[in-house]
Amino acid sequence: MAIAAHDAADRVDQLIILTERLTALIALGAAAFEQRRPHEAAQYVEETSRLANLYRHESTRVRANPALIESAPLARRVALTRATEAFDAVLARQGRALEAARTITEGLVRAIAEEVASQRTENAGYGAAGAIQRTDAPTSITLNQRA
Repeated sequence: MAIAAHDAADRVDQLIILTERLTALIALGAAAFEQRRPHEAAQYVEETSRLANLYRHESTRVRANPALIESAPLARRVALTRATEAFDAVLARQGRALEAARTITEGLVRAIAEEVASQRTENAGYGAAGAIQRTDAPTSITLNQRA
């Protein structure tokens, strides 16, 4: 999918609209994570993904062929630059919010795993032959160190 523009000014205007909409969606998702309500960010994932793919495609086209926007009015190109700067700032904000959420999640998983492990050793006793005898039922837990 690509932007169908009539001329350079139209392309720049469409890129500004695309960038501003993508920025707004990512900001909403970042706010949801910052407010510790990541489930609310899920509603933006599909549109964000679609627009991000279009943005990637169009920015690659413009980078490869700057003539696509060179003849657009300077004021519109400056507006596109400002929209792109705002987009970059929101991406950085989202990155910090996601990193915080990941850190919290890892901490919770680690705390749960440590509690399970401590309870397993508390229930261990020695049998008649001196071997450790477990009185609890087997329990499994999987930890992904990269999550």
